[in-house]
Amino acid sequence: MGLSVDALTDADPAGDDAALPPETPLAMPVQSLRAAPSWKGRPPTSPRFMALRRFYVIGGTLVLTAAAGNEMYRALSVGGLTPLELVVLLLFVALFAWIAFAFVSALAGFVSLLGGGGLGLGITRDGPLPILASRTALLMPTYNESPARVMAGLQAITESVAATGALEHFDIFILSDTTDPEIWLAEEAAFLALRQRTGGHRRIFYRRRAKNFERKAGNISDWVRRFGGGYAQMLILDADSVMTGDAIVRLAGAMEAHPTVGLIQTLPIIVNGTTVFARMQQFAGRVYGPLIAHGIAWWHGSEGNYWGHNAIIRTRAFAEQAGLPHLRGRKPFGGHVMSHDFVEAALLRRGGWAVHMVPGLKGSYEEGPPSLSDVLVRDRRWCQGNLQHAAVLAARRLHWNSRLHLLTGIGSYVTAPMWLMFLVIGVLISLQARFIPPDYFPSGPSLFPQWPIQDPVRSMWVFIGTMGILLAPKLLSWIALLADRTTRRGCGGMLRSLLGLLLETVVGGLIAPVTMLSQSLAVVAILIGRDSGWRPQRRDDGGIPFREILRGYWPTTVFGLLLGIASYLVAPSLLLWMSPVVLGLSLAIPLAALTSRADLGRAIRSAGMLRTPEESEPPEVLLRARRLADELRRSEEATTGGLQRFLRDDRLVAAHRRMLPPPRRRGDPIDAVLLVGLTKLGESETLAAAIAALTTAELAAALNDPRGVDALATLAQAAAAG
Repeated sequence: MGLSVDALTDADPAGDDAALPPETPLAMPVQSLRAAPSWKGRPPTSPRFMALRRFYVIGGTLVLTAAAGNEMYRALSVGGLTPLELVVLLLFVALFAWIAFAFVSALAGFVSLLGGGGLGLGITRDGPLPILASRTALLMPTYNESPARVMAGLQAITESVAATGALEHFDIFILSDTTDPEIWLAEEAAFLALRQRTGGHRRIFYRRRAKNFERKAGNISDWVRRFGGGYAQMLILDADSVMTGDAIVRLAGAMEAHPTVGLIQTLPIIVNGTTVFARMQQFAGRVYGPLIAHGIAWWHGSEGNYWGHNAIIRTRAFAEQAGLPHLRGRKPFGGHVMSHDFVEAALLRRGGWAVHMVPGLKGSYEEGPPSLSDVLVRDRRWCQGNLQHAAVLAARRLHWNSRLHLLTGIGSYVTAPMWLMFLVIGVLISLQARFIPPDYFPSGPSLFPQWPIQDPVRSMWVFIGTMGILLAPKLLSWIALLADRTTRRGCGGMLRSLLGLLLETVVGGLIAPVTMLSQSLAVVAILIGRDSGWRPQRRDDGGIPFREILRGYWPTTVFGLLLGIASYLVAPSLLLWMSPVVLGLSLAIPLAALTSRADLGRAIRSAGMLRTPEESEPPEVLLRARRLADELRRSEEATTGGLQRFLRDDRLVAAHRRMLPPPRRRGDPIDAVLLVGLTKLGESETLAAAIAALTTAELAAALNDPRGVDALATLAQAAAAG
C-alpha cells in the first residue's frame, strides 16, 4: 500500500489541528436479554391498518402453504406414507412456507411500488429540503480497506451535502479498525489530504482503535461512548457506501420531525459492478430489490429492520437501548454478537423506539462482491452471525415482529441444508421404489401392503406451482419496471431488460445449488464449533487465479457428478428432474471462473443487458466518487516504499504522534506484543532489519506507542543519512 506523501507536502497547514474533537461522552449500558423495560405500546409513526397488513401476509402464507402441503400429501400418499416420504412432506411444507412468505410479501410490494409508496415520515422524493436544527455525525467504519476508496466516497458525500447548503450540520468520523500497519499509515495520510482538499479541518475526524473488540459493533459503540453526546443523529456508512446530500438531509429532517423514531433504513442500490457476477447482482438488486423492499416496508411499519449501513440512527436511543451483551458460551455461538444490526433494531424497538424503512427514497448506494467466491466467504461470516440469533430469540419483551426478523435471518441459512436434505431424500425414495420390494406382510394390523408410490401427474403440478411461486416476484418486478419509464430506459428497454432477467435467472439458477451446498457446509461447520474469523471483504474486480477456483470448487464438482450418476442409475427420468441441480454443481468451476471475469461483464454491458439506470445515467455523486477513487488510486500506485517514506517525513510522523492514544498508565495490563516489538527494535541496527524482524502485530503495536514511533523514526533517519 503506497502512501501519497508527495500530495501532503502542504497538507494540514495549521499543523496543530486535532484529529478528533473534544469528547462528549454518552453512557451506553449493556442491555440484558433477561430483563427489559416495560412495554411502551405502538409508536405514533406506525402506519394505519398494520394488523390487517400483517394478517394478509401471515394468513396468505398459511393458506398457500396449507394448499401446497395438501397437494404434496396427496401426491406422496397413493400407497400410504413411508417414513422417508413423511420426512420429504415435512421438509416440503417448511420450505414452501419460506417461498410463499416471500411471494405474499412481494405481492404487497408490487402494489406499493406501482402506487408510489415506500416513503412515510414526511419524507419526499423531491421538493424543498427540510431546514435542519441539530447535528448529525456521518460514521465511516473501516477495516483494512483501500484508503483511496474510502476517502473518495467521503469526499463525494461531503461535496454533495455542501451543495444542499446544510454542511454545517454534519461532521464526518473515519473509525478505523485497521490492523495492517501499511494501510493504517496510508489512512492517516489520506485523512490529512482529505481535510486539505475539502477544507474540513474542523469537520472531518479520524480515530483508530488499537484493539478492535466486538468488530464493527464495538467500533460504533466506542464512538457513541466517547462522542455520541454531541450529536442528535448518526448516519452509518460502509466502506463502499455513497449517499447523496439530498437523501442525507431528508433523513436528518425526518428524524428531527419525529422524536419517537429511533432508526430509518434506506434501500442501498448496488452500483459499479464490472464482473459478470457483480453485474448480475447489480441488475437483480435494481430490478427485484425495490419490489421486495417495498413489500417488507409495507407490513413491517414501525417494527422494521436494520441492515448495518446507509441508515440514520437517533444517537440517544441507540445509546439507551442497543448496548450489546456478550452471549453465553464459547465461539461460534457465544461471545460478541456478530450480526449486530438485526439485534440492535430489535432492542431499539423493545425500548419503544420506532424503526422504519424508506425504500422509496433515492440516493443511497453500495457495491456488491465481485465474485461467487467473495459472496461465499461473506456468507460464511453472516451464517455464523445469523445462527447466533437463536440465543437472542428468547430475549424478554421483544416485539413479535422483531423475533420474526431474527427467525428469517436464521432461516436464510438453515433452509440451505433443508433443501439439500429434500433432494437427497428424494433420490433415496426413488432408489427405494426401484430396488426394495414392497412389504406385503407388514408387522401389525394392516389391510394393504405399504410401499412408496407417488402420483406423477400431481407431483408435476406441485413442482410447477412451486416454481411459479418462486419465480413470480421476478416477473412482477419486470412488470413494475415496464410501468416506470425512467427505470425501463435505464435497464435497456423492454426487450433487453427481459433478456437480462432471463440471463440472470438461468445463471443464478445454476449458481443456486453451489450456494446451497456451501451454506449447508457452513451450517455444519458452525454447529461443530468452527469460528469464521474476520477477514476484510474484497471489493475490487481483480480476477481470481484459476488454481484458486479449482482448489475451492473441485469438491462441489465431484459431488455434483456423483449425484448425477446416482440419479441416472436409479432412473433416467430422475436425472431429468435433478438436472438443474446436477448441472449447477457439476459446472461449479467454470461458473465461478467465468462469472468472475470483468471482460465478459463488459461484453454483456456492450450488448445492452444487465444494465441499470445508475449505470446508464450515473448520478453526479457516483461519478465524482469514481473519478476521485481513480485519481487517488493512481497516486497510491505511484509511490513506493510507503512505510519507510512515511517514517522519513517529519510532518507525517508528527501528525501520527498527535493521533496516538493517550500514553499507557501505570497499572494498565502489560502489552506483551508491544514489549516484544520494542525489544526487536532495540536490537535492530537498520530499518530494513527491524521491519523484517517485526511481525505485523508487533509493527502495529510499535507504531501505536511513542517509544516505538521514536525508534522507527530514528532508524529511518539513520538510513536516509547513510
